[in-house]
Amino acid sequence: MSNKPNETSPAKVGVRRGLVEQEIFDQATRLFAQRGFSGTSFQDIADAVGLTRPALYHYVKSKEDLLARLVAEITVVAATDVASISRRNDVSATERLRNIVEHMVRQQGEQGERFRLLLRSEADLPESVSDSYAANRRAVLRSITSVVEEGVALGEFRTVTPAIAALGTLGIVNWVAWWYHPNSAYDLDAVCTELAELAVHSVAAEDGRQVASTPLDVLRSVRRDIDRIEGLLSDPV
Repeated sequence: MSNKPNETSPAKVGVRRGLVEQEIFDQATRLFAQRGFSGTSFQDIADAVGLTRPALYHYVKSKEDLLARLVAEITVVAATDVASISRRNDVSATERLRNIVEHMVRQQGEQGERFRLLLRSEADLPESVSDSYAANRRAVLRSITSVVEEGVALGEFRTVTPAIAALGTLGIVNWVAWWYHPNSAYDLDAVCTELAELAVHSVAAEDGRQVASTPLDVLRSVRRDIDRIEGLLSDPV
């Protein structure tokens, strides 16, 4: 009796289906990123994958369903990951902000096409997809805001408006997918590190000092300022 696997076994069929679905996702991502959601037809996707339109319906219900799955794959994971980093209590707020930015920049660097398709198609997203997208974006903003709030309270960050600082942090991250490419002259590790440091520096307490929280801290801070001024005045002109 032959031990040769059955070519039509459920396992084989499952593997083939998975490969075809991945190709569909990859081609749809490319087309949505290049043309936008409204500029891409279901037939365009079928042609890119090498399937007939009826055959494509065996894998996805519609163009909208495909986009919803692609958007969820990016935004749900991003919101979950950022929330997980923001809740860590074993590292400082500074380190958490740094880790969040590094993580988000790396995601955009490694999955640039998917992030570009979101930005290109944002205005054309179906309502159900748009609602999910907006909810996850708000979740990311809340997570970053909470880290900044804690950093301000602990004196790691200077007194800033946490929500505005969080929006500024997202501004540092959000265009990476447009200017970074795997074959560019920039090293992704270096990009992650530099942008994370830029984000931290934008909110860091002046001179890296913590904000005074007790009368003794206030006196020490004033003493340091006086010493610095005396040093400046004593320098020869």
